[in-house]
Amino acid sequence: MKRRQAKQFGAGVLALMLTCVGIGAALLTAGPAHAALKIDITRGNVDPLPIALPALNGRTKTDARFGAEIASVIQADLLRSGLFRMVPQSSFIEDPGAIRGAPRFGDWRLVDAPALVTGTAEMQVDGRLKVEFHLWDTYAESQVTGVAYVTEPQHWRRIAHLISDAIYERLTGEQGYFDTRVVYIAESGPKNRRVKRLAIMDQDGANNRYLTHGQHLVLTPRFSPSTQEITYLSYYRNRPRVYIFNIETGQQEILGDFPGMSFAPRFSPDGNKVIMSLSRAGNTDIYTMDLRSRRLSRLTSHVGIDTSPSYAPDGQQIVFNSDRGGAQQLYIMNANGSGVRRISFGDGRYATPVWSPRGDLIAFTKMKGGKFFIGVMRPDGSGERLLTESFLDEGPTWSPNGRVLMFFRQTPDYRGGSGKTYLYSVDLTGHNERRVPTPGEASDPAWSPLINQR
Repeated sequence: MKRRQAKQFGAGVLALMLTCVGIGAALLTAGPAHAALKIDITRGNVDPLPIALPALNGRTKTDARFGAEIASVIQADLLRSGLFRMVPQSSFIEDPGAIRGAPRFGDWRLVDAPALVTGTAEMQVDGRLKVEFHLWDTYAESQVTGVAYVTEPQHWRRIAHLISDAIYERLTGEQGYFDTRVVYIAESGPKNRRVKRLAIMDQDGANNRYLTHGQHLVLTPRFSPSTQEITYLSYYRNRPRVYIFNIETGQQEILGDFPGMSFAPRFSPDGNKVIMSLSRAGNTDIYTMDLRSRRLSRLTSHVGIDTSPSYAPDGQQIVFNSDRGGAQQLYIMNANGSGVRRISFGDGRYATPVWSPRGDLIAFTKMKGGKFFIGVMRPDGSGERLLTESFLDEGPTWSPNGRVLMFFRQTPDYRGGSGKTYLYSVDLTGHNERRVPTPGEASDPAWSPLINQR
């Protein structure tokens, strides 16, 4: 009963936050997108689409400042996707500040801008900020989409991410992923006295804040499908303990102390269970815990080490890694523990599998020849592709649209030993690898679902 009340309270806080942000978007007139403006992101290597994105217009200096900052965040979001390139403002023929309706489409075609974004940012008399944008197809000479938002001024970055999602979705046909957060482990201090704190930030590294104080070691945070809760492992007085943390309320709940070791707790797709591996009587197997009854159910029973479980998005299957065959490999089983079958057969060892939210791929860490790789394969083990390679790459996590992976990378020090650790992202082509900004060293990222589930 306590568990159900806590979840309802957390959901209510999130709903209140969204109401304050003003996510009541009024759709403006929109014409059909021109075929040439559609990006086919299913191909292996995509040529970035040129897009002109000037600062949003404003009537006052304050409006102009918001307009420039919002446009800057949208530009950064789209550039990080690897699917867009910005048309240089120095090439603009028409003055964006003079546009009051439809632009002069011919002027934008001349500077190779098939896509154009215009808009306004204006403070209202009630102290709120109104942001309006229009996405134009300059070849079809029509508006693709246009949306207006009204929000408290402090939420301007959130609106920028929502606009980025709208542009991404209309030009790719895929769901955006910019209105999301990432929880991770913030690391500091010398290697022999490492401080690890739970931290959360926007997907672009902004609005970073710490969720734990660092007195106890924390590991492997994972988001709930409801977006406002995470589960993680912490060592309290050297005893492994699994927690659930409500991000909006700060409320923390202990799932239990587990003698021996416990690894990688993760939510089921419906949010009603947590799956983890527990070490009992010298055996490490996979268990689930029902969050209502707190009842543990054992799914595997093998002398090998079974760990790092991850559900398929439909909840019907589970992928995990095990050394039951003599080396660390990936296996799939049914949600009740039956039908275990190996899916990885390449050279090297495999670990940390995680199922794509689309259900079409499984990401993993691979170790081979003294190097680490982030890769993907289909659930039947076919189509293995390695996306990254380094001294140490580990812990992939999916964007909610299943098109981008985030992971952590450790670089060697000058002696060839363990150096600094930071977060990186890479798309499914493997050609758009970028470091994710954090205040300090960082590891174990976990990507949230979309904050605003439209």
